[in-house]
Amino acid sequence: MAFDLEEKYLAQFELQLGFKLPSSYRAAMAINNGGELVVGEEDWQLFPILDQSDRKRIARTCNHVLRETNEAREWHDFPDNAVAIASNGCGDLLIFLVANESLSSEVYEWSHETRELTMVSKDFSDLERL
Repeated sequence: MAFDLEEKYLAQFELQLGFKLPSSYRAAMAINNGGELVVGEEDWQLFPILDQSDRKRIARTCNHVLRETNEAREWHDFPDNAVAIASNGCGDLLIFLVANESLSSEVYEWSHETRELTMVSKDFSDLERL
């Protein structure tokens, strides 16, 4: 179950990341930090943004975006300018790419098998959340 996210944790995340979040993603995560979405016919688990407001939220957000992105950057051919936001549980990731000192609004699927990127949405808000 996902929870809302206080503004201070969104701001802290952007500071740690070094980039501004796409506005639609930022707004969606403020309301529902994590959860699931559908791309095509696949369900994806959104990585939450770290929430340190209490022990329960720390535990529920331990697989946060920065942690998952840092792990993915250790994989062969994961894009250096990518931020991982979701997983399909099979090794593929949904990502944002860095463009002009901020994250682009386009959402891409990175295939762990082919190492290829495929745009799945022009904006995070176009994706169906469950």
